[in-house]
Amino acid sequence: VGDSSVLTCTPKSNRTMVTWKIYPKVGGSCTLGYRADQNKTERTNCSGSMNWKFRPDQDPALEIQQVGTAHEGIYTCEVVTRDENFHETYHLTVLVQPRLSLHCDAQGNPVCQAAAGKPAARISWVPEGNSSSREEGHGNGTVTVLSKFSAHSTNGTDTTCIASHPAGDQSTSIAC
Repeated sequence: VGDSSVLTCTPKSNRTMVTWKIYPKVGGSCTLGYRADQNKTERTNCSGSMNWKFRPDQDPALEIQQVGTAHEGIYTCEVVTRDENFHETYHLTVLVQPRLSLHCDAQGNPVCQAAAGKPAARISWVPEGNSSSREEGHGNGTVTVLSKFSAHSTNGTDTTCIASHPAGDQSTSIAC
């Protein structure tokens, strides 16, 4: 989320037309097109965050600026030459790194929260011990994971919460 993403489309010589067809999971489809015979580009229903990375007559790559979960979906590049057609399809999945926090509850147990991640983070503890977790889904596709560590005789010693996630692992420690 928040980064720019570039989807390449194989540059073929003698291109007569290039079309990006975008089918997001949420909302309507959009297209970006280029016709070489008219040296003309067109866009239909595409947000301003999606555009050609360079001039489409030189490189047909698509750039998505400030990627968000609304950009998830199927992206197909179609290249037409004098001799044949080429298709490349991307299935764009957006990762959202969760916000990690750790506190001690009223009973002195460490409670770790990996908030609003996509997909849900996996929480583990060091030292290993008993823990219970629950997940809460949000309307935007993100998930908050809450894990409570319950081990005997951890008073005064650091307990570390580790959130494993495809967008990057995080850890934080606390002594309750």
